Amino acid sequence: MSTARLEAFSDGVIAVIITILVLELKVPGRDGWAGLRQVWPTVFLYLLTFVQIGIYWVNHHYLTDEASSVTHGMLWANLGFLFCLSLFPFATEWVGSKGLTAFSAALYSAVSLLPGISYYGLDTQVRKMSSGPTRFSRSKQLSSIALYVASMAAAFVRPWLSLVLLSVVAAMWMAPPRGLEESHEANRGG
Repeated sequence: MSTARLEAFSDGVIAVIITILVLELKVPGRDGWAGLRQVWPTVFLYLLTFVQIGIYWVNHHYLTDEASSVTHGMLWANLGFLFCLSLFPFATEWVGSKGLTAFSAALYSAVSLLPGISYYGLDTQVRKMSSGPTRFSRSKQLSSIALYVASMAAAFVRPWLSLVLLSVVAAMWMAPPRGLEESHEANRGG
């Protein structure tokens, strides 16, 4: 099977997840700056969630580019990954409706951990079918998973600290994978 079908299906699911996420944003009961202050934590969390999903979407494209075909294992690993991503709107809404508490921050951190683990599994499946060098650092993936776990623990100390740790993970992944610019330059002939 071609990777194009896997990519198209994943794009569609991720688009639905982002749509559900934005539908969870609610207009505050108060007007003006007071209303914005009331929903600011939810808006920040929405932005963080959108960025996390966006990072996975971008990296998913890079990852599927590395595979020449799709295996049964890749299909199931991809479904597991998409399922884990689909939990983000639930966790984001939980924090939005219950507020940033120790439990809600830990729940959101746990939901952030699940796609990290499942993406690692998908990456492992793609590695089996890829002959080229990996663009993704295993140490970066494992560091991210460790920060997700630390974020869960930090939620019970200071809930906002867990969001800081999750933001650090997002910042780590904002840069393109290593070697990507060099391969684009080589393809352009520059």
